[in-house]
Amino acid sequence: MKRVLFLLLLLAAPAFFSIAPIPARAAPAPGTFSDPAMEARARNLQRQLRCLVCQGESIDESHAPLAEELRQLVRQQMVEGRSDRQIQEFLTARYGNYILMRPPVEADTYFLWAAPFLVLIVAGGVAIFVISKARKAAPSDPL
Repeated sequence: MKRVLFLLLLLAAPAFFSIAPIPARAAPAPGTFSDPAMEARARNLQRQLRCLVCQGESIDESHAPLAEELRQLVRQQMVEGRSDRQIQEFLTARYGNYILMRPPVEADTYFLWAAPFLVLIVAGGVAIFVISKARKAAPSDPL
């Protein structure tokens, strides 16, 4: 009984002593802009670009060294006066459409866009097949 109470106390301790894990936040860029509008523009653009290492995160969220380099590159190009579109085109030319969080629908990306729907259709077909086979195999209950 004492061990159970001790384990419960250990599990509840972070809540009582404010040692709870801190939620993850976007990695701070080393050279942030002093102008809030430029900083907002940079953060917005960074959210639209995929981290090539983490794959599920934007470069704004990622802590990977490559993401840090890409954040610096985006900010450097903004200082040089390039538009968001020009920066995206530059990075797409260098890394391909994969760097965009929302790649364009093109002939070579049709399968990527259709894949979730194809998986649902196949899963539904398998479910219908299994259910109908189970119904046929089940003995009928006389009333």
